[in-house]
Amino acid sequence: MFEATLSESKSRVARLLLAAIGGLMLLGFLFVYSATMVNSPSTVWQQFQEQSFRGFSAWLMDEYFFRQLVWYGAGTVAAIVICLVDYRTLARWAGPIYWMMIILLVAVLFFGTVRGGARRWFDLGFFSLQPSEFAKIAFILALGNFLSRPVEELRQPGNFWRAMGLLLLPFALIAKEPDLGSAAVLLPTALAMMLVAGVPRVYIFRSLALVAALAALIVVDVLFTTPSWQPFKLKEYQRQRLLVYFGKDFTPPNATPAQKEAARDLQRQKNHQSKQALISVGSGGLWGKGWCEGKQTSLGFLPPGAAHTDFIFSVIAEEKGFVGSATVIALYAVVLFTGLRIASRARDRLGKILAVGVVTLLFCHVFVNIGMNIRLMPVKGIPLPLLSYGGSSVLASMLAMGLLHNVHTHRRTY
Repeated sequence: MFEATLSESKSRVARLLLAAIGGLMLLGFLFVYSATMVNSPSTVWQQFQEQSFRGFSAWLMDEYFFRQLVWYGAGTVAAIVICLVDYRTLARWAGPIYWMMIILLVAVLFFGTVRGGARRWFDLGFFSLQPSEFAKIAFILALGNFLSRPVEELRQPGNFWRAMGLLLLPFALIAKEPDLGSAAVLLPTALAMMLVAGVPRVYIFRSLALVAALAALIVVDVLFTTPSWQPFKLKEYQRQRLLVYFGKDFTPPNATPAQKEAARDLQRQKNHQSKQALISVGSGGLWGKGWCEGKQTSLGFLPPGAAHTDFIFSVIAEEKGFVGSATVIALYAVVLFTGLRIASRARDRLGKILAVGVVTLLFCHVFVNIGMNIRLMPVKGIPLPLLSYGGSSVLASMLAMGLLHNVHTHRRTY
């Protein structure tokens, strides 16, 4: 028994973490396939039989499920590579990596591709690069390196504000795209890392109070001020999402009957996604309707452009029911608690801070995405890590997992 425990403590591979990641990737592949192929006139095997090898290859390369598989492969390679380099060596390059990502965040505002009113991507032909996804990992690395200095230095107000500067710069650039959801997850990630690093709690609590007060003022502004006087200039779609979330009427004051009808139509339209996602989750029951048998997706109630991305959890919940939903949450719980265990066994403060940063970032993504699928949170364009379709999202998630495993690999073994 003692030898088994000693062998486990010295193992350089976090088997439980890797098993959970593998399970999430398997579910991601299966349900991206289901969400995008449910209305296909033929299966993969039929396509293979009916077309030439070149035609089948061209068809396969255009399908989302195959691309997702490619991203899983590329992400696995990237995670292995990042595990081969000691995280302390990576931290020494944190500054150049951070500023390179800042340059990309600035560049995308001028040269990026516009989709849905947002400028977040570089169109590289075969791949749409979203710098904000990789900026999250660069931010964790840079802030972790900064906070790893002696605790006595972190008690100085100047160093606290320097850490906040590392946060506010990418936050502002990502929010400008606009991508407020991705920007917002940086805040709890930074505060958790500061708390673990030893930054005085009074600084952290004051920051939380300031953020809470600002959020409350934004909600009051959206819900109770008139359109002619709004101190916080939110994008119109952001205001509409908050109005939908709080169940507020879109109808302006003193509206004519025609304006009221138009406002009601707009409200139904903006409420459609969250309503259909909630119906999908509720209709799955205990065991679900079966893989590729989800009616919400096949009949187009879940938007075809979002079912395999932001609302992949709703697809899983409808087709595999409560059991499938609980399986997803259990796999994420394994990753989260294994990550906290890795943080507690890290060989130094830098490793602990980096592990906590990765775990907090993952938790924020999971909480917000699943929350918006069950209407606990407003709709945000935040992917569900390793499940939602997306090259940048998958690669960034695998880099984060690689960094977390790196801390495990180089932990203390005594």
